[in-house]
Amino acid sequence: MKLKNTFSIFLIAGLLLVSCKKYPDGPALSFRSTTARVANTWKVASYTINDIDYTTLLTSIDYTETYNKENEYSYNSTLGGGSGKWEFQSDDKEIKRSGVSGQSGVTLQILRLKEKEFWYYYIDGNDRHEIHLEEN
Repeated sequence: MKLKNTFSIFLIAGLLLVSCKKYPDGPALSFRSTTARVANTWKVASYTINDIDYTTLLTSIDYTETYNKENEYSYNSTLGGGSGKWEFQSDDKEIKRSGVSGQSGVTLQILRLKEKEFWYYYIDGNDRHEIHLEEN
């Protein structure tokens, strides 16, 4: 009987962890807030447009994105940079960037948001841009 109860507890805990997963690519559970996880300086690990790899376009210019807990956003590269504001929306599943100098406003669909990984995509016209960032 004790083994059956222990199994039931693990089964329920496993179901809860799966149901807690907010983003398609994880994490299933985090003890850090979404704001604490996104607040970082990120560098590009991969960049695709419609599943075609364009990573070297951004890595060759040392492109980085920085988000802080005060909802300020900036990007930098060897070609220049800009700054603006960001905010979560849609139950923290999206980030809206606005007022960014040198870039139009955009809504990012979060795929993964971990302490050292931040993946998102956005739609520009008919093109799906997917960016995988890692801690800088």
